[in-house]
Amino acid sequence: MTIPSPPPALKQLGQHFLIDPNIVRKILNEAAIGSEETVFEIGPGRGVLTVPLCQVASQVIAVDFDKKLAAYLTSICSPTNLDLRIGDALEFPFHTLPLNTVVVSNLPYYISTPLLFKLLEHRSHISRMILMLQLEVAKRLTAKPGSRDYGALSVLSQYCASSRLAFKVPATCFRPRPDVNSSVVTLNLSSRKSDDPSFDQDFMRTVRSAFAHRRKTLLNSFRDSGLALGTIQESLAAVGIDSKRRAETVTLLEFVDLTHAIRRYTL
Repeated sequence: MTIPSPPPALKQLGQHFLIDPNIVRKILNEAAIGSEETVFEIGPGRGVLTVPLCQVASQVIAVDFDKKLAAYLTSICSPTNLDLRIGDALEFPFHTLPLNTVVVSNLPYYISTPLLFKLLEHRSHISRMILMLQLEVAKRLTAKPGSRDYGALSVLSQYCASSRLAFKVPATCFRPRPDVNSSVVTLNLSSRKSDDPSFDQDFMRTVRSAFAHRRKTLLNSFRDSGLALGTIQESLAAVGIDSKRRAETVTLLEFVDLTHAIRRYTL
């Protein structure tokens, strides 16, 4: 049987394929997939992770935007436990994932941030995530208040999960070679499950509103988001946050307290 040649990487999709088998092994060790677990992979590409994941997981659900890549992956590997779908990962129905799904993925770098927000939003279906990310994005997940990397993604990821940078991956491990280095990050979501989904939604709204205009004060950022001036002033005062502060100085716990206050003054 002749093995077909893989389609070329598409620059417009930001495709960079992992080629280092040692990095693949390290990702699999970090993921520690059990035989009863379901894995969700975004952008399986040429299957360098997909194939070994199918060998250890009960089921692998994979989604890829590139029809040619999906056809290639199907032609070289068609295990019965692979559910390969073609489509935009940002439009994927994350709520249909089985409970306690493990996400293992080399996220497409050009949409990694919105994908992270989507995954965190649907964390009730996810137990943990082992993700390859651009190093700059990986640093944002664990950034502290007042640092250059601290932003909405930092707050939301630390609210939803315990995160750590597992190991760095140099650009030489990919073809074509990207202009940036990467890092594998592990996020454990099972330790941060919420009993109040409505609070989670309000918390995410509060954080995103605060960071929508980084150069503006909290007072002006929240006012731009549509909150009434009185509600903003009363909520900030109730938790002892100066209205002239900016979002990058506010800690995770302060955002939690602020969300509770805003809920009290808007209900």
